[in-house]
Amino acid sequence: MILKGMVYKLPDNINTDLIISGRYKFAITDMQELAKHVFEDYDPELAKKLKPGASIIVAGENFGMGSSREQAPLAMKHAGIIAVVAKNFARIFYRNAFNIGLPLIETNTKDFKAGDNLEIDLDNGIINDTTANQEFTVKPLPSFMQTLLNDGGLVSHFKKYGRLNL
Repeated sequence: MILKGMVYKLPDNINTDLIISGRYKFAITDMQELAKHVFEDYDPELAKKLKPGASIIVAGENFGMGSSREQAPLAMKHAGIIAVVAKNFARIFYRNAFNIGLPLIETNTKDFKAGDNLEIDLDNGIINDTTANQEFTVKPLPSFMQTLLNDGGLVSHFKKYGRLNL
């Protein structure tokens, strides 16, 4: 699986309340509507800047810390974010993201810049920054995780097969 998109750079310690504020995550149940508010408390204009199906969040350490609710990765996915690349992730966020089919890649992110265009090869563990003409090797995702991503996440996988079929 190859993902292509533009980098939106965020700092360390982006918590789930910065991804989607608590004032929205309980009041809005329509995911398309909720998606309009992603990262609003960090940058009120960021959701409007995202290009659906071609946006990649690149962040530092501890991305997704905080709440264990799935609204954060769901809202990101519905906002058009196709992947998150970060130095590391809060474990519950990591699990929730894969459960709903949002790819996460762990690597050192210091060389990525906002506005760069990336091609992420999940099969081979390669990130190609086509803007900076640099290639980065990352740990490839295990095949069972790629299967879940291809099926749209764990719930979609269960709906498709009626069981884990990895």
